[in-house]
Amino acid sequence: MRKWLSLRHWKSTFVRIYKLIISRDVAITDKLLFLVPVILYWVLPDALPFVPVDDIAVTMLLAEWFARRMEKKYNRIR
Repeated sequence: MRKWLSLRHWKSTFVRIYKLIISRDVAITDKLLFLVPVILYWVLPDALPFVPVDDIAVTMLLAEWFARRMEKKYNRIR
């Protein structure tokens, strides 16, 4: 739980995400697997008014999941 509250952890997570998004080794479909849900959740929160999760929380959870998944799939990108 302490890791999830650490700003250093989230900074490194978003640096990893940025490297994965700009990498030519990661397939565009894999990049879209992260970007489309995040963008849709940021654009359509009014369509889902009874979901009690904040936009940034969803983005952070998806970022962590995406970074781990892509680093396992493309183990040479770090």
